[in-house]
Amino acid sequence: MEQARIARLGKRCLIVLVSTLTIVSCKEEKKEPLEIVSVIEPVELYEFGFKLDDYVVKRDTIRKGDSFGEILQRNQIDYSKIYQIAEQTKDSFDIRRLQVGKPYTLLCSNDSLQQPKCFIYQPSKTDYVVINFQDSIHAYSDSKPIKFVEKEVSGVIESNISEAFAKQGKSVLLAYKMSDIYAWTIDFSRLQKKDNFKVVYTEKYIDDSIYAGIDNIKAAYFQHSGEDFYAFEFETDTVNGLKDYFTEDAKNLRRAFLKAPVEYKRISSRYNLNRRIALYGNRVRPHKGTDFAAGIGTPIRATANGTVIQSRYSKSAGNFVAVKHNSIYTTKYFHMQKRNAKVGDFVRQGDIIGYVGMTGNTSGPHVCYRFWKNGKEVDPFKQKLPEAEPISDSLKTKYLEFIKPLKTQLDAIDFILPIEEEQILDVQTITENSITYTK
Repeated sequence: MEQARIARLGKRCLIVLVSTLTIVSCKEEKKEPLEIVSVIEPVELYEFGFKLDDYVVKRDTIRKGDSFGEILQRNQIDYSKIYQIAEQTKDSFDIRRLQVGKPYTLLCSNDSLQQPKCFIYQPSKTDYVVINFQDSIHAYSDSKPIKFVEKEVSGVIESNISEAFAKQGKSVLLAYKMSDIYAWTIDFSRLQKKDNFKVVYTEKYIDDSIYAGIDNIKAAYFQHSGEDFYAFEFETDTVNGLKDYFTEDAKNLRRAFLKAPVEYKRISSRYNLNRRIALYGNRVRPHKGTDFAAGIGTPIRATANGTVIQSRYSKSAGNFVAVKHNSIYTTKYFHMQKRNAKVGDFVRQGDIIGYVGMTGNTSGPHVCYRFWKNGKEVDPFKQKLPEAEPISDSLKTKYLEFIKPLKTQLDAIDFILPIEEEQILDVQTITENSITYTK
């Protein structure tokens, strides 16, 4: 019996020992969790359709005195090769058209010689010309991909719309474009506190990341003196790509004449037949023009279609241009720094005909805008000028359907209105949303 009890006890001890060893063994065999290391693949850089890692990339800009041949000679290409390249690519690109200040890129062999294989010229931010001579010699033009980002912006005015955008880091071009859209509807030099606006617009980005400016304003809303003003961009001529802005009732916001010959302006002196000038002993010296103050070099635009009948210099008017629009209306533009139109030229509304200056009898940079109706100088702001062409009846139904979602989008945009009067002193409130898409 005793031997049997000892045997059972020994067996139990063996089982316990084996179990313990098994547990210990399992603990010892338990491995630490594997540390996952992410391997980042090197990013391959492409530009102009080339893999840049395959080349030594040299970038520069066209300098005064530079030519295509001199640039290549500086980079170890002999004259006979340059002549061959120029001859074989002349039908695709004229190498004499290189402009000072424009960037260019040389793709060179990725070795100690760094021999140029390709010349790329960029006449604009988006367009480029490739002259490739690494295998066969050929040239072609192309454009970088552009991404369009739709944005919504809204705000409350304290002083002027330009300041409202600028204080929030927004492009002043938005203010210019808004001023143009509402030129005949709202006087932007006389905005009031608590006026507010909403805008749906698009920005352009090159290669997904390089900002390339404002593309267009798709729709806008402005509340001025308690009155609502909508504006929607609509293409009225798909063949020629003509677009204009219309109200929610399909009325054209534009007139046959622009309200001002400069894009963004401050009226420094209005049409006034009873104006007295201290410099002349407070005598009455009628002012039959409207002065728009603007920086020297600001483009001056024709306010309507017409033919240039004068483009010259006079002692009082300085450099000036006169445009005859029809048998009724003629306009003149005084004190230009430089004229950009010749007698006989046909100009369209918005064409640049000169640049703001201080020539002639003037004390500061501005353009004096003169307006004739039936041979008599008049105040353009007091004339009932003809409207621009309305939307055709055949397009009106399409237009009204087109603006429905845009109006809904505008109405849904929120802006923060000032709660108390004293808060207005600091209000330049702008809220923003954005949607990214690619056309």
